[in-house]
Amino acid sequence: MQISVAWRLIARVFLPFAAGYYLSYLFRTINALISDRLSSDTGLGTADLGLLTSVYFLVFSAAQIPIGILLDRFGPRRVQSALLLVAAAGAGLFAMSTGLVSLLIARAMIGLGVAAALTAGLKSIVLWFPRERVALLNGYMIMLGSLGAVTATAPAEHLLAWMSWRQLFEILAAATGATAVLIYVVVPERVLLPSTATIPATLSSVFRDRRFWRIAPLSATCVGSAWSLQGLWASPWLTDVEGLDRASLVERLFVMSAVLCGGAWLFGTLVHCIRRRGAGAETILAVAAMLFIAAELALILRVPFPSILPWSVVAIVGTVTVVSFAVIADYFPPELAGRANGALNLLHFGWAFLAQCGTGLILEQWSTEGGHRTILAYQVAFSVNVALQIAALVWFALPALRSFAWWMGSIPLFMSVSVSVAAVEPVISYEQTVVLLPADVDAEW
Repeated sequence: MQISVAWRLIARVFLPFAAGYYLSYLFRTINALISDRLSSDTGLGTADLGLLTSVYFLVFSAAQIPIGILLDRFGPRRVQSALLLVAAAGAGLFAMSTGLVSLLIARAMIGLGVAAALTAGLKSIVLWFPRERVALLNGYMIMLGSLGAVTATAPAEHLLAWMSWRQLFEILAAATGATAVLIYVVVPERVLLPSTATIPATLSSVFRDRRFWRIAPLSATCVGSAWSLQGLWASPWLTDVEGLDRASLVERLFVMSAVLCGGAWLFGTLVHCIRRRGAGAETILAVAAMLFIAAELALILRVPFPSILPWSVVAIVGTVTVVSFAVIADYFPPELAGRANGALNLLHFGWAFLAQCGTGLILEQWSTEGGHRTILAYQVAFSVNVALQIAALVWFALPALRSFAWWMGSIPLFMSVSVSVAAVEPVISYEQTVVLLPADVDAEW
């Protein structure tokens, strides 16, 4: 690509969609910062707060399949700009809401409005940029979007020092509406010619692919759980279990969000380098999953080292979508990119909803002591997630395990010997093998 053309595409295509994804991440994680204020102003309990925060993921995930079809049919520009207007209306309603029902409706509208933020950006990258740059640009897209999580910590806390959370959502509503207009006006249209690939451009071709179902459970359980933890439950854990005050809590959340941005860049760079060497990105996903499980176990077992280390791993795994979507891009042709990304994102956000809401229900089973949940409550809730992630990791690694077992079985040292009595040859002594020949009187010896 010529340098001038590349920068023009970055300015007119990449950055507007990155702004939309930035707002999506900000809406996703802002409740972790304002949870105390929401509870005190509206009287929400722990389960209500978990439901309110997780309904974003529920609506988000339910919209992924229709949005994937719409992106493939109408393009990311029109779909993203229309949906962001819905998110702007939802943010305005959230600012005016006083009860759980209206808050749920507003949060659901926000979830629907930003449901195409990531997949529309990924679709635009596939449409406008060279295939060998897709993974790297996906990493940059998620890195810039992750700045929304950074904004939802210390910067938003400074804003809340001289304005209410309702005024903050009014500002977010205006910014979301402006971004919708920006995308519609600035982003060009791109007509994609039909591919000559043999895979039909239908949703069923995605769900029938065995490779998709091998990678999807592991990606969903890890990414969804990471989003659930950082988006809500990291804050109560740090307060109830580690006893952090408000300032220390905001500082810890800020560090996690900064690490999140670095993780997106790291994964994008790793996938780009691995692809240049002709290798697949599935190994990166497996290693990230194992590190994530180890980090959660370190938190659950209260391993005596600074907890910011495992929490940073949790934050980084939230950006492993860079790897997952890069793998999906290799599995399906460009005209199926919207459907394939939407199907995977459906599982990501669906699991985030289940993990976030389920954690709240589990925590509700324990009474508070001095306004705080017990450590055991969090250990049980987090352990359920870990168990399911381990099961997904085993399922993902099953083909490799079978190949390894076959390879071990082919080595003579490890070959199993099965002896059947009927198949044993009789032992014959040396003397019995002597054959007596008839005498020949004419023979000369």
